[in-house]
Amino acid sequence: MNITILGAGAWGTALAIALSERHAVTLWTRNAGQRAHLARERHSVYLPEATLPDTIRVAEDALAALRDADLVLIATPTAGLRDSLALIKAGRRALPVVWACKGFEAQSGLLPHQVVAEVLGAGARCAALSGPSFAAEVARGQPTALTLAARDVDFARETAAQLHQPRLRVYFSDDLTGVEVGGAVKNVMAIATGICDGLALGQNARAALITRGLAELSRLGLAMGGRTETFMGLTGLGDLILTCTGDLSRNRKVGLELGRGEALAAILQRLGHVAEGVNTAREVERRAQALGVEMPITSAVCDVLFRGVSPREAVERLLARDPKAEH
Repeated sequence: MNITILGAGAWGTALAIALSERHAVTLWTRNAGQRAHLARERHSVYLPEATLPDTIRVAEDALAALRDADLVLIATPTAGLRDSLALIKAGRRALPVVWACKGFEAQSGLLPHQVVAEVLGAGARCAALSGPSFAAEVARGQPTALTLAARDVDFARETAAQLHQPRLRVYFSDDLTGVEVGGAVKNVMAIATGICDGLALGQNARAALITRGLAELSRLGLAMGGRTETFMGLTGLGDLILTCTGDLSRNRKVGLELGRGEALAAILQRLGHVAEGVNTAREVERRAQALGVEMPITSAVCDVLFRGVSPREAVERLLARDPKAEH
C-alpha cells in the first residue's frame, strides 16, 4: 500500500519509519527548510536520533504525493489538521484518511473527526489512530500497541489490519468519540501530574491524580457519547499512565517546569515541540462546563495556565474540596 504522511515532526517521522517495513511511504512537511533537511540528512530535526530508511520518499510537492497515495496519514498537531485536510480536498480524490493528532481544535472546540466532517464531508472514510506511544520508542522498533477507531467498523478493521505489524500492534474500535476524548484529556492530566511532581508532592499524590484524572476523562467521554470500556483501554487508561509518568512526555515536562516555578512562555519556547495539553485544556474546560460535567483537575490546570494561579495554590484548592463518594 502507498501511504502518504503529512507532517514530519517526531510522530510523523516515527510512523513513517515503522510503516515503511510493510508499505511504500512518502513523507511531506509544509516547512520547506525541514523538507530539505529531511531529504539531505535523512532525519527529522524533531527526532534526530532516528534515521529514515532509504525506502522512504521525502516529497517536495504535497499534491503529487497525494496523487499516488492509497491512504493518507495526518501526523501534524491538532492545529494543523484543518490545513492538511484542505490539501487532501484540493487533490480532488476521495482518499481514506487517518489522523494521529490528539486534542480539541482551538476556538471551535471540535474533536478531530468533527473537523474532518466539516472539511471532507460526513461520508469521508476516516479514522483516528491513538494510544500509548512515544515517538522515539516507535522509531526504535520497540513494542507499541495502538487503537484505530472509525464509525465504520469495517473500515476500522481493514485499515488496522493493513497497519498492524509485530512491533506495532494496531487494534480497532468503532468508538471514535471515546478514543479521541481519551487522547485529548490525558494530555491535560499529564500537565497536572507534572505539576504535582514538580512540587515534589510524592508518589501517593501522583497516583491519586492519575486515578481521579481517569474519572474526569471518563465523565466527559461518557457525556459526549463514548463508552466505558474505551476509557479502560489503550486510548484511555493506557495513554493516561504513559503520558503522566513517562519522562518523554512533553505535557508532563510542561507541568514539571510549572511546578518548579518556570513561566509557561519560557517552558514552551524551550520545549521546541507542541504540547497539545496546553491548548486542549481550555477547550476541555469549556466543553465540560457546557455539558455540566465536573472536572476540578482540568479547572486547576487552567487556573495555572491561563488565570495566574500559582501551582501550589491550585493544589491547595483541590485538597480543600469537600470529601465525597468516589465515582
